[in-house]
Amino acid sequence: MPPRPQPSPAPRGRSPRPAAPLLALWLLLAFPQAATAAPAGSGVPEDPGRRQDTGAPRGLLQQAARAALHFVNFRAGSPSALRVLAAVQEGRAAIYPNEGCRVDLVFTTERYNPEEDEGHLGKCSARVFFKNQKPRPAVNVTCTRLIEKKKRQQEDYLLYKQMKQLKNPLDVVNLPDSYGYIDPSLRPMWDLAFLGSSYVMWEKTTQFLYYYMIQLSSVKQWNTNDDSIDFDYTVLLHEFSTQEIIPCRIHLVWYPGKPLKVKYHCQELQTLEEASGTEE
Repeated sequence: MPPRPQPSPAPRGRSPRPAAPLLALWLLLAFPQAATAAPAGSGVPEDPGRRQDTGAPRGLLQQAARAALHFVNFRAGSPSALRVLAAVQEGRAAIYPNEGCRVDLVFTTERYNPEEDEGHLGKCSARVFFKNQKPRPAVNVTCTRLIEKKKRQQEDYLLYKQMKQLKNPLDVVNLPDSYGYIDPSLRPMWDLAFLGSSYVMWEKTTQFLYYYMIQLSSVKQWNTNDDSIDFDYTVLLHEFSTQEIIPCRIHLVWYPGKPLKVKYHCQELQTLEEASGTEE
């Protein structure tokens, strides 16, 4: 069973997205203890008279942690190393009205597919910078207590062999099914789809919008001249702030131990805006 997204209220239509200066004012009112200079070498443009440092509301910390984890999952390129958020432990925010919002935080993670008696996978420290009204936050993150490399390689190779043994051409529709069930033989396909979707979700995340993969609706696996796994698939992403369901077509190329290759194209339902990207 894939993890279920946390419930959230379902407002009608698209919610207005607050501008950064309004967020800065709100943070200052909520946390009046604001104000020290940004650390040297932060990489964020300085604006000494206008930058405010504050304690951060929990929702902003959660948003930054999710963005950092999408980035970590994609960069790891390993279905066996996938993580989800366990808990945010601490964090602070710095508001740059003309630039965006920087969040420094510490959070714990656990495995996407937790094993019996396995506790938290580790702790991560991250700096996430959300650009005003723009997606693809800048992420600098370090995590400890990673899954042992040898164990991860073994699990990835086992998943790889399962994928190679699936029938070709693979024709899969709607994972999970209407009862939330995923056949164990197709679980590798779901995990790989989630891995590739992590890149898409990181690219589309903003300070006010976040996404979660809720369904794998179609898959086509291709025969290749090399040993890589090469397939096209469509996923449905849940955009939490608006409750919209966003279909994205994704092309993924994967081989254990090598960087992931992803191309995608998403269709925004209400605005009819389209987004696409590639990473190799």
